[in-house]
Amino acid sequence: MEGHAAPSNACRGSVVAHASLACVVGVIGTRAATSATFVSVPSTGATSLSTDNAGVLLRGTQSLQQLETRPSVAWAGQNMAILMSSLVAGGAVSMCRSSRRKTEQTSRTCVRQAADDEIRPRVPEGTPIVPHLGIRKRPRRNRRSEAARAMFTETRLTPDNFIMPVFVHDGVDDIPISSMPGISRLGVDTGLLREVEEARALGVRSVVIFPKTPDDLKTPVAEECYNPEGLAQRAIRNVKRAFPDVVVYTDIALDPYNSLGHDGIVRSDGVIMNDETIHQLCKQAVSQAEAGADYVSPSDMMDGRIGAIRDALDEAGFSNVGIMAYSAKYASAFYGPFREALDSNPSVAEGWQVPDNKSTYQQDPGNYKEALLEAQLDEEEGADILMVKPGMPYLDVIKGLHEQSNLPIAAYHVSGEYAMLKAAALNGWLDERKAVLEALLSIRRAGATVILTYYAKQAAQWLREDRSS
Repeated sequence: MEGHAAPSNACRGSVVAHASLACVVGVIGTRAATSATFVSVPSTGATSLSTDNAGVLLRGTQSLQQLETRPSVAWAGQNMAILMSSLVAGGAVSMCRSSRRKTEQTSRTCVRQAADDEIRPRVPEGTPIVPHLGIRKRPRRNRRSEAARAMFTETRLTPDNFIMPVFVHDGVDDIPISSMPGISRLGVDTGLLREVEEARALGVRSVVIFPKTPDDLKTPVAEECYNPEGLAQRAIRNVKRAFPDVVVYTDIALDPYNSLGHDGIVRSDGVIMNDETIHQLCKQAVSQAEAGADYVSPSDMMDGRIGAIRDALDEAGFSNVGIMAYSAKYASAFYGPFREALDSNPSVAEGWQVPDNKSTYQQDPGNYKEALLEAQLDEEEGADILMVKPGMPYLDVIKGLHEQSNLPIAAYHVSGEYAMLKAAALNGWLDERKAVLEALLSIRRAGATVILTYYAKQAAQWLREDRSS
């Protein structure tokens, strides 16, 4: 029948919401056709949502008027009109909802675009527009984030790397050292234990002891250096008794005890006597080991003293006591504040030629290979740690020893280096915290596992704060 074909075609051709109207007309028309001829509602233009909707409704109304002339289709006509009205109204609601959704989506998109514009980085006016350079290897990629930088860092500085130097005297009160602000001579029974306790609480568990020997105990042959009840020996016992886990290093040299201020015995013609000095150094090392020292540290720079001290310690039953050798100790201008602290500058004696410097036994600052030779000899003679002194001015030497030897390398961040940083910080010329930690990190990066520094306690505090932040 002709009335069946039209609704079927209308349903197939419909792609939008109001196309359902033509389908319903077709369905109702099919039911009415059982008793009369169905006048079909044209489906032309059914895909339009605006003017064509009104056309369908008009044509549908005209058809209904025709159908109502036949009783057999009156019910169909009434219901079709109701359904058409409902569908048209429903289509309008759907269109409104669709429009609202689109408006909301557009609004959200605009908000997102505005936010993106707000956070999108801007460049300065005049920044050139350049083509992609085709750089395949860009090391900066590994430095983009804090997490990546932390992962890829090659050198870390911790309080475990520090040895804290301490100056001790035979009094009770702390005596400030004018050229080293913040550093004092400490009472052997008082301030020493306080400083060690505070450093230990911050993770610094190693100290090296330097005694300020009273002038009346100094002699040309420095016998006080091996006195069992000497200042150094008492300081060692005090620390080990109070803090058994703290590693105690000591200084092996004659200058704190020598009335002429040199590291060795001075002959009348100004020669620093090598072998005779070593004899005294061996007795000094054994005396300090007996007091409880974990490492003795020969700083005198006499030839052959490491082997001799090693033999002396072993013969005395102290084979477990280590030797930190001052292998590359330079005749440096950076020791000035230290010599004030111990009052150990070379002095004048009537009828005696006393050299006013230590260049005949300490190394020439211009020499590098000589340092490698000295370190090699010390290692062969039994040293356990090789030291470079000073630190920052000799980073190349630290690196050279690190590459040459498998022993731990120590570096002494000396009093002059401390004084320079402190003075600049007090004048507001440097950020003390950043400059100090950078200086110590540079020494560590050069190859030093051990750093002797007067900043040990303060640096440990700064590192703790950095870890907790």
